[in-house]
Amino acid sequence: MTEQNTAILNDTTQATLDQPYDVFIVGGGINGVGIARDAVGRGFRVGLAEMNDLASGTSSWSTKLIHGGLRYLEHYEFRLVREALMERETLWAMAPHIIWPLRFVLPHHKDTRPAWLIRIGLFLYDNIGGRKKLPGTKTLNLKQDPAGQPLKPHFQKAFEYSDCWVNDARLVVLNARDAADRGADINTGTKVVSLQRADELWQIGLEDKLTGKSWQVSARCVVNAAGPWIDHVLTGALGYNDAHNVRLVQGSHIVIKQKFTDPRAYFFQNNDGRIFFAIPYEQDFTLIGTTDRDYDGDPKSVAITEEETDYLLSAAAEYFSEPVRRDDIVWTYSGVRPLYDDGASKAQEATRDYVLKSEGAENEPKLINIFGGKITTYRRLAESMLEKIEDAIGAKGASWTKGATLPGGDFDALSFDDELAKLQRDFLFLEPTHAWRLFRLYGTRARAILGSATKLDDLGQNFGADLTAAEVRYLISQEWARNADDVLWRRTKRGLIIQDKADIARLNEFMKQELSGNT
Repeated sequence: MTEQNTAILNDTTQATLDQPYDVFIVGGGINGVGIARDAVGRGFRVGLAEMNDLASGTSSWSTKLIHGGLRYLEHYEFRLVREALMERETLWAMAPHIIWPLRFVLPHHKDTRPAWLIRIGLFLYDNIGGRKKLPGTKTLNLKQDPAGQPLKPHFQKAFEYSDCWVNDARLVVLNARDAADRGADINTGTKVVSLQRADELWQIGLEDKLTGKSWQVSARCVVNAAGPWIDHVLTGALGYNDAHNVRLVQGSHIVIKQKFTDPRAYFFQNNDGRIFFAIPYEQDFTLIGTTDRDYDGDPKSVAITEEETDYLLSAAAEYFSEPVRRDDIVWTYSGVRPLYDDGASKAQEATRDYVLKSEGAENEPKLINIFGGKITTYRRLAESMLEKIEDAIGAKGASWTKGATLPGGDFDALSFDDELAKLQRDFLFLEPTHAWRLFRLYGTRARAILGSATKLDDLGQNFGADLTAAEVRYLISQEWARNADDVLWRRTKRGLIIQDKADIARLNEFMKQELSGNT
């Protein structure tokens, strides 16, 4: 354990001995950190434990969309779709540096869903969610529109509609950062090993996974937001004999060399009735996914299968005039979605809605479990969770997160280009792509990284792909980064470009020295 972590641990332990937490949250994915942020902002004392890194599970393996879920209309999930649609512009305004509008092109031909059905779905999509800034649906002639260029010639018509793109892992980190800024204790690399009721409090046993050091805290209420591991918490820390509440559904993606230069994304319908996306990704790549298949293993071991790879390549080949080949793939990722087990017969039909369940007798401290959910509705899920927390331990402040920006997002959503131009004027030594990347990741807090630098060398050593020591120090001190994977894959996605083992080793050694306080 580093000296910095030891100090934090000692401070947290002493504070908790003096006074229990109001709310203790298990899990540092989007739901866990969203609840922590909302709760601490209302005046509750909040602690959170994440056994690995923030967003190291499901929350960083999504298709990167803030969307209503057009296909969910087919399963009559109107409440979920409406809530998600209403959240799109709310989240965009909260974090316009990591969330932005994206137009989707939905090609149509006779073998896909009928045009009248798609029009009805898109009409609902445009009108039931309070859309104000996002443009509405229109019809495209693919013979004339540039969106038709990479597609096979028999696709002559398409529908174009709006949703939003999100840097999912950064959404998690920024919620955690805001929660910590407001007073929450965020503990990464910390496993909950025991949960026991004692009188009116939970006694929570914690273990630092790096050092093995253990300690105990107490809380009036516990929230189980462990995602795919939610049943593991129930059977492990709580000692339940058995728990089968979630259906694990695997979703896999491939990232390929840039397939098209159009800034719009594609929504494709496969012959089996399933859908998948092709999305511009990290400037130089295209993201294709996702799959839907039941998963029955350890969530930490999930990986794309040959069958899934073949499925995505074959599906893409039905649309693109130039097929996607295996040697085009530069990266794959796979995760499991912990969906509430509603008994649906097919993985793609299982509900994406969230379910909150409270456990505990009238005179016992409550445990509230989260099943399901999706990134788009995490803020609303947190508000629903706060209602249950307030029922359990009493209310404090009012709801507040709608309209409150996340760190770095304190600028108008429509003025991104103007704010970027200001950053470039103030730091003329930055290459345009470097400035764009920093502002897309950190928004107005990019200035905290750049400080008083007047030349590139002032930012320290370069680990490749314009990742500098100044940026890495910021990620260590402000965003809980502890190793190269945290930086390259969850905080920046520079891992797509920085692949030289010597560069990665150099980064790991630098971080090790920074964390030990020897530089």
